[in-house]
Amino acid sequence: MRGMRRRLKNGAAAVVVAALLASVPLGAQGQDAKQLYEKQCGSCHGAGGKGDGPVGKILKPPPGDFATTLKGTSDADVIKIIKEGGKPVGKSVSMPAYGSKLSDDQIKEIVQYIKGLSH
Repeated sequence: MRGMRRRLKNGAAAVVVAALLASVPLGAQGQDAKQLYEKQCGSCHGAGGKGDGPVGKILKPPPGDFATTLKGTSDADVIKIIKEGGKPVGKSVSMPAYGSKLSDDQIKEIVQYIKGLSH
């Protein structure tokens, strides 16, 4: 009987914790890399990283295809581009800075996601 009470008590605690976690709104940090990319990058760079997003099609110059533009580029360089934007690093002035909008961890997640697109 005590074992059953303990299991019920532990189960009730788990339900309370799950309810609390479900009630906490997820910000950008709770999103996975694909969602972050789609929200922050996809409109210009496109779903597949080809530079063919709806906004990217009207930019002059258009965003490049990650498969070619990232060749020989280190993660640190891509992080810098995302954080600072294009102009400070000699890239397109159309590339905005995300350093104040995204955490370092989110930027690293996006870099890993982008690398997967470029293969």
